[in-house]
Amino acid sequence: MGKEISSLDKTRILQELRDRVAAQLAASTRSQQESQAGATHAETRAEDPKDMRSTEASYLARGLADRVAKLRLARARLASLEVPPFAPDAPISAGALIAIEDEDGASHLHFFAPVAGGEKLVCEEQVIHSLSPESPLGREVLGREAGEDFEFELPRGRVSATVLWVR
Repeated sequence: MGKEISSLDKTRILQELRDRVAAQLAASTRSQQESQAGATHAETRAEDPKDMRSTEASYLARGLADRVAKLRLARARLASLEVPPFAPDAPISAGALIAIEDEDGASHLHFFAPVAGGEKLVCEEQVIHSLSPESPLGREVLGREAGEDFEFELPRGRVSATVLWVR
């Protein structure tokens, strides 16, 4: 896996994830504000009964408002997250750095967080994927310990994996 894994700073990984969510929140907030302004703009008013521009613009603004609300919640939850040390036999929970070996023998690093899963983070030249209980893999590894084998369902079918370690 490249650089010595034990030297990875989980605090830096968490900060990278916080920064990523903050950037997404800022971009989504701008888009939502622009969309909301567009939904009420004179050019989007219906010119005839079949003209759906204003309806479509309001749906887009509502969807973006929902995304902004979710990102605000994620930012708040990550702000309160601490990264405790984990004993080698500790079960996986929020703040854990874990290595998982897939059925092909490839190992992958994951940072387990309560939210904001699916982000590809690079820290100290290591690629680390954020993982949350919202994903099939996240739900499956939550509470597992190093050395445990498990299976989980993906759209391509059932996949086997092993938790190599938890830190």
